[in-house]
Amino acid sequence: MSRKPELRGRAARLARLFPPHSGSGRSGSGQAARTPFVLLVVLLLGGGLIGLLVLNSALSEGSFKLDDLQKETKSLTDQEQALQRDIDAYSAPDALQRRAQELGMVPGGDPAFLAPDGTVKGVPGAAAEQSAVQVVRPPEAMPGTAASPTPTAVPTPSAVPTPAVTPSTEASSATPTPGR
Repeated sequence: MSRKPELRGRAARLARLFPPHSGSGRSGSGQAARTPFVLLVVLLLGGGLIGLLVLNSALSEGSFKLDDLQKETKSLTDQEQALQRDIDAYSAPDALQRRAQELGMVPGGDPAFLAPDGTVKGVPGAAAEQSAVQVVRPPEAMPGTAASPTPTAVPTPSAVPTPAVTPSTEASSATPTPGR
């Protein structure tokens, strides 16, 4: 007399979902209860593998971008160093002097200074004369371009000396002269 207890509430609803098992054991109901669990495990494993594949792809893409950026950084660093060498070569004193001579400049003499009250300190004088060579460039040639022709040197007659300014100790006593 094995009488089953009567189920109520939630237990009764759950009992209706599962068919009554036969007296032969767990062959039918065990298989039916195991199938959703196996499907869940397979889906979780498959999803995990796909997630790992996507993550691995993203990481390898990032490493390729990093490698490209490192190569670009090295290239830009080399370019910066080459430009710095050019700047150093152009700003060397002998290069500046040679370039100034190419432009027809001459070294200046001793400087003279104006004080805030208008007096001249020092003796101003004209720059020392040299055999001046004027560099003539065509107006359409732009310096620094590969297509620009090389400058040609044209000798010029010696420059007319400029009169030296004599220092004046009494700047306020000078009277203006009538215009020409």
